[in-house]
Parts: sequence; C-alpha cells; structure tokens
Amino acid sequence: MSTLPAAIELTPEVVPDDIRQELNQPYRLDRQVVEQFRADGFVHLPRFFSPAALGFFDPLITRITLDRNPHKDKSLDELDTYGRAFIQVGNLWELDPVVRLLALCRRGGQAAAELMGCDGVRMWHDQALYKQAGGGFTPWHADQQYWPFDSGKCVTMWIPLQETPMEMGPLCFGRGSHHKNIGRDMTISDDSEKFIQHEVKRQGIDEVYKPYALGEVSFHYGWTLHRAGPNTTSQPRRVFTIIYMDARMKLAPRTPVHRADWARWTPSTCAGRVLDDPLNPVLYQGSPATEQTS
Repeated sequence: MSTLPAAIELTPEVVPDDIRQELNQPYRLDRQVVEQFRADGFVHLPRFFSPAALGFFDPLITRITLDRNPHKDKSLDELDTYGRAFIQVGNLWELDPVVRLLALCRRGGQAAAELMGCDGVRMWHDQALYKQAGGGFTPWHADQQYWPFDSGKCVTMWIPLQETPMEMGPLCFGRGSHHKNIGRDMTISDDSEKFIQHEVKRQGIDEVYKPYALGEVSFHYGWTLHRAGPNTTSQPRRVFTIIYMDARMKLAPRTPVHRADWARWTPSTCAGRVLDDPLNPVLYQGSPATEQTS
C-alpha cells in the first residue's frame, strides 16, 4: 500500500494561540461512539469546538457567505424550495486564509478518519449553509447522490456557529438509512422530500431530530438520509460544513450530476484514479485504523 502525502500544516499568525492549538488537538472518540456511528450513520459530538473558537470564525464565515450569496437580490418568495432552504457557498478555504485554518484543521480530519476507519482523509470541499430567518425546510436527501466516489467512505461534519434550537432547523437523520437504497438517484427537491419521507415511514426508519448546543457538531455518512426543518426565528441559522473522504478514494463518475461535481471539486483527477487534485489535500494521516465493516 502506497504512503499518503503529508497532511497539510497551517498556522496563520492572526489566529490566537489557544484557538490554533485547539484545532490541532484530537477529539477523543471511544470505541462505543465509533461503533454507534457506523451502525446509525450519524453521531452528535458535544463540545467539539469551544465557544471562543466558533465566536472567532463566525463573523469571517458570515461575511464571505453573505457577500457571495447567490440569492442576495431575491426575496424568499421568489426562490424555489432549494433556494429557500439555505444560502450555499462552497470552498471558503480558498477564499480566506483564516477560515482555511478551520476547514483544514487536524481535529476534524482525525475524527473523520477514526469514525470511518481510514488511515487518512482528504478534503472534498467545505460549504456554508445559512438558513435565512424565515427560511424553508431542507428536503430529505443523501449527499453522496452528488459525489463521484467509488466507495461510501465519506462524511460531512456539520458545524453550527450558534446554539441551534428546533425552531432554527437543525438536521434530522434517518437512523441506519445509509444501509438502505432509498432515493439515491434523487437530487434535493420536493420530489425527494415526498418519496423519501414515504419510504422512511413505510420502512419504520427512526427519525432523530434534536437541537445542537453551542460547540456541538455532527458527522454523517454520505448515504445517510437527512433533512432539516424551517427556520422560524428572526435570526439566520449559520452553519459551516466540511466534507471528508478516504484519502484513497477514487473518482467514479456515473451520472451528469457526478460530472458537474468532478469539474467543480477535483478537475485534474482522471476517472479511476485517486482524487489527489490540489483542491483535495490530505488533512490527516495516521496509523492504519480499524476498518468499518459496512
């Protein structure tokens, strides 16, 4: 087995020492948590980030997101279901050297690798997902429907930048749904909401819907079904996400949607080869981990 390239190291001077150190420290995961994650397809991890760290990055991420909001000239009434669900801006790590430190941090990469059972992880991409005040629901979907991967070893870390009560629209997960083939060819839409909701009910899949405390994050597999409720508060729901993949993931495009993501997130990679484009740096490399069985 070939050796992975060294994980990227970043230490911008403007970031306070305690926050920089926090981003490089591992988050302790016991075996029971890892096993539960692999069974359920998701996990909530409390106190993953300190309030100080989130408070430091929040205004930077918010500025970039609002500046690049593709819907800034439209009201919610003028948008479709997808547009009302959230403001979506990708690869902030390319746009700001300070946000880059959070997006590429060792703490997140190590947790992702341990949860999946990989000896290393790469960046797929990051995203800001801001649900505006009064913003609509996010339909049921599976993220990996969009991604041209040859395995299911990919996870999203969902990082709320504020305490997120039910009224703001936190994530709802379908427990164990990554083991089922439900709606895997459906993009996020009213149709995916209707079809997947029906199958979730029909197959008796447990819907886990809970608020997030400040500093709590969640991880979920690319095939884990999830949705989010509307934001009925007067404040935006501010969320930053980082998507990790096995460092040995290979490009396997099969659909037009896959080809679009190929062009956007890993343009120099050839089909059948490891996704080692400059946009996909190794974020963590450790000793060989215990492989997931699913």
